[in-house]
Amino acid sequence: MELKEKLLSSFMAFEEQVDIHSELHDLRTSALKNFENKGFPTKKEESWKYTSLNAILKNDFTVFPKSESSVEFAEVKKYFIHEIDTYKIVFIDGVFSSNLSSTTHEGLDICLMSSALQKPKYKMVIDNYFNKIASKDESLTTLNTAFANEGAYINIPKSTVVRKPIEIMYFSTGNEAALMVQPRNLVIVGENSHVQIIERHQSLNDTRAEGELREANPVLTNSVTEIFAQKRAIVDYYKIQNDGLEANLIDNTYVSQKQETNVSVNTFSFGGNLTRNNLNFYHFGERIVSNLNGITIIGEKQHVDHYTLVQHSTPNCESHQDYKGIYSDRSTGVFNGKIFVEKEAQKTNAFQKSNNILLGDKSTINAKPQLEIFADDVKCSHGCTVGQLDETALFYMQQRGIPKKEAKALLMYAFSNALIESIKIPELKQRITKIIAMKLGVKMGFDL
Repeated sequence: MELKEKLLSSFMAFEEQVDIHSELHDLRTSALKNFENKGFPTKKEESWKYTSLNAILKNDFTVFPKSESSVEFAEVKKYFIHEIDTYKIVFIDGVFSSNLSSTTHEGLDICLMSSALQKPKYKMVIDNYFNKIASKDESLTTLNTAFANEGAYINIPKSTVVRKPIEIMYFSTGNEAALMVQPRNLVIVGENSHVQIIERHQSLNDTRAEGELREANPVLTNSVTEIFAQKRAIVDYYKIQNDGLEANLIDNTYVSQKQETNVSVNTFSFGGNLTRNNLNFYHFGERIVSNLNGITIIGEKQHVDHYTLVQHSTPNCESHQDYKGIYSDRSTGVFNGKIFVEKEAQKTNAFQKSNNILLGDKSTINAKPQLEIFADDVKCSHGCTVGQLDETALFYMQQRGIPKKEAKALLMYAFSNALIESIKIPELKQRITKIIAMKLGVKMGFDL
């Protein structure tokens, strides 16, 4: 049975497992109908022109985990920012792990999406926010909506500075023959509040770091996150994607910003077989700042596709997009970014750039920056560069005693350093730097 038919036939069984009110039933049914009509995206769609899901969809994915995997903290400690205290919402193969998590309801809600969807005390919030900014037309988003039940629910009341970062961790064990999971996250940040969130997707059976290679079961994650930033809120969101070669991730993120908000989404794509990041920002007020940053370092036959949209619909707002990619072996990168400026969005400042380094003759980058501007008093620009390492700089460093491998690594680190410096959590900055050093295959000889 094809995956689409399996999902459609599994919907009734899914609804029998979850306790939902009638409004959600109608919403789920409508979303499933949309997916049934559209099916999985293909390269015939302009936004998916450079990314094909055909090879992935041939796997016989299990829609529901057949068994619950048990993981001890010692096995996953290195993936947490354990140097500092954090709130933690942890999932193993899509199932919440209470013993690894640290949630709270003291003055704010950092808990489970399933609780928010089922408990009456959350009904008003769910009615006001759930599926309000997520696309009703994008087929994978509507598929997630139909099966949405588990994920992170974060509700920060107004005038609250969250005293420690929040970690949302999705671990994949590879124990199932082939598993599809569909996490759903809802983040609401009240007026004048500030929160830092780290979302990580990590395979636990990936042993490449130890120099071993072994076959692992395929995993497909179709994730949707809705972020609502109320007036003057500040949101720093970090995505770490470092799955094994058996993992495939479709990450759909939708951001709603009210006036004078500042939201940054930083995406670090280092692993996985295929990763597709759909990142959409929508403005609903003046003096908004949106920051979209990304670092991609991949090799082998890995594929990472960044699709971004910033919709400027109000005046006096800014958006800054800065994506950098380093591609080796037969890897493929895609950057498809769109800035849309409506007629009413006068005095918009919008900037977009994609800079890329190809380390081999067989690596590829497909870049398509786009501007659609209907206002006349704006400052907008976009640009893209694709090249190789500077041979002159490389020769200069070798002449001063730096081995060629380390010299290449230093140049690539310098290439991505500006985005590393934008990380506002020092411990996370150190962690990202270590991952980059590992990806580049060197040990940095200085404190980062």
